[in-house]
Amino acid sequence: MISYLNIENIRRSTNEVEYHPLQPFLPENAKVLFLGSFPPQRKRWCMDFYYPNFINDHWRIEGAVFFGDPHHFVDEAAKCFKLDAIVEFCQEKGIAFFDTSTAVRRLKDNAADKFLEVVVPTDIRALVARLPHLRAIVTTGEKATETICLHLQITEIPRVNAFAPIPTLKNADGDQLVLYRLPSSSRAYPLSFSQKVEAYRAMFEHFSL
Repeated sequence: MISYLNIENIRRSTNEVEYHPLQPFLPENAKVLFLGSFPPQRKRWCMDFYYPNFINDHWRIEGAVFFGDPHHFVDEAAKCFKLDAIVEFCQEKGIAFFDTSTAVRRLKDNAADKFLEVVVPTDIRALVARLPHLRAIVTTGEKATETICLHLQITEIPRVNAFAPIPTLKNADGDQLVLYRLPSSSRAYPLSFSQKVEAYRAMFEHFSL
């Protein structure tokens, strides 16, 4: 007799392990490090960088925050983002990116975090060691926040638009890092674009970016 557990194990075994397709983006001057859950499937990408889905508003939010124009990083004609401008901007400002999982299984054929099974969590301490001026790790989703809290032993999970200390992590100057949680830039997240812009603006201003 095949139990439900055996069926579940068989089903999971047919889902291939997917390894992170991007290298960490870690400018040495970075003050904040965005850690998401994992990139969407490549069929949803419009560029080879973080937040690559054209209908995700992350780069529109940053355009609105820093340039007063949500289309600053958008190439509407090509339906993609301006990769070179984004990389140059993030290097200048000191904004780093990676994800909380280095390898996952997708339990369904979509980009939803709730259907991601973490196979290999990211070594966050190794990332932080490469960012001597880092002040905060920033998450924009529940899955990423929960994964970080689990692996860094953070008992105080921050609510959205708030932050909590990370007791086990400090930067090169000995300052304790914080985990700052922002609303998701996904259009599925129930918050208006203008409210998201103000939330992100407050975070960037808090860390003097």
